[in-house]
Amino acid sequence: MTTAPIHAATAVDGELLAKYDRPGPRYTSYPTAVEFSEDFVAADYVRRLQALTVDDEISLYIHVPFCEHRCHFCGCHVIATHHQEVAANYLSYLEREIALVADQREHRPKVVQYHWGGGTPTYLNPEQMTRLQRAVESHFDIQPGAEVAIEVDPRVTTTEHIDTLLGLGFNRISMGVQDFDSHVQEAIGRHQTEEETRQVYAYCRQKGVASINVDLIYGLPGQTLASFERTLDAVVEMRPDRLAVYSYAHVPWIRGNQKRIDEAMLPQRDDKFALLASAIRAFSEAGYDMLGMDHFALPDDELAQALEERRLHRNFMGYTVQRSPTMLGMGISAIGEASGAYIQNQKKLSTYYADIDAGRLPVERGYGTSEDDQLRKHVILELMCNLYLDRADVEAHFGIDFAETFAIELDEL
Repeated sequence: MTTAPIHAATAVDGELLAKYDRPGPRYTSYPTAVEFSEDFVAADYVRRLQALTVDDEISLYIHVPFCEHRCHFCGCHVIATHHQEVAANYLSYLEREIALVADQREHRPKVVQYHWGGGTPTYLNPEQMTRLQRAVESHFDIQPGAEVAIEVDPRVTTTEHIDTLLGLGFNRISMGVQDFDSHVQEAIGRHQTEEETRQVYAYCRQKGVASINVDLIYGLPGQTLASFERTLDAVVEMRPDRLAVYSYAHVPWIRGNQKRIDEAMLPQRDDKFALLASAIRAFSEAGYDMLGMDHFALPDDELAQALEERRLHRNFMGYTVQRSPTMLGMGISAIGEASGAYIQNQKKLSTYYADIDAGRLPVERGYGTSEDDQLRKHVILELMCNLYLDRADVEAHFGIDFAETFAIELDEL
């Protein structure tokens, strides 16, 4: 795969950058979660689950919300606590939700993609992780060759954690790094040395973890081109299979923890784009292929191969080769998709627990998609995943005139 278009993408003039400098979602769904409604209730989810067939393959997401400390930049649904009994109680309710969802199906669901996110899943101790995995396995069939992934925080992940995960069948590990610079780490309230990250990474490689991903963030307070390039060099030297470089979204009116960030330290538009451009250059020069908006993979990785063959897909867990239209989300705040609808779980522990105690699926809100939603979702995903769109194919599949349906959008380009 040629890197010429990737390098060209780093050379954007100021006028073009200003034209498209506007807030936008990552489009893990379309419509996005802001459109979800509380009119969508547990009974609606039950109907969607019961509409699935025995042959349907699914993706499964488990949310473990706990962290020892909440980072200033974090935009996830997180519970910061040092009290392990809180996690132990949550685990018992999560087991009950897993059973509730599975009970809506006559047949055991076939899982082809499986992910633990958070929070910090390795906040759980190895015994708790084993218990959670056994609960999943008692109700779901994880298929041979399935993607079985987990997010880990190198600051709290031990060799025993890694050994346990491998024994449970996990084959992909994603490590949060964000930035190695100590001044940036101070500004975001996350202290993580390069050494402890390298130790966890090296142990994963030693134990034969099939695929390792590293997450970075650009646009953080105090980031400079020089400091970020040092982080990029360090990560390239580690040689993970995949990389993600996310744009920091500063929304303190939504995420109160972000009020701790000094806004005067945030990179402005041109500087922030320069940070992204430096990542694109560094990773492409190191032999990585760029995927969509913010991901990179080595050429022999299945994601890079899927892009080459225009079969890359995207869901709430990120880029994937799995095109299953069904994703079941478990745990507080988890989002899923089933039978043309999006479903989000309760975001507060108290309401999540109350629903499960009442024998109800813990649904807070959802959204049933229309034909127009499905059309626009298809167009967005093809552009974001495969950087390609066949207008004639879209017209034939959806029975539309592309130029007429997207007249406004085409005019805005």
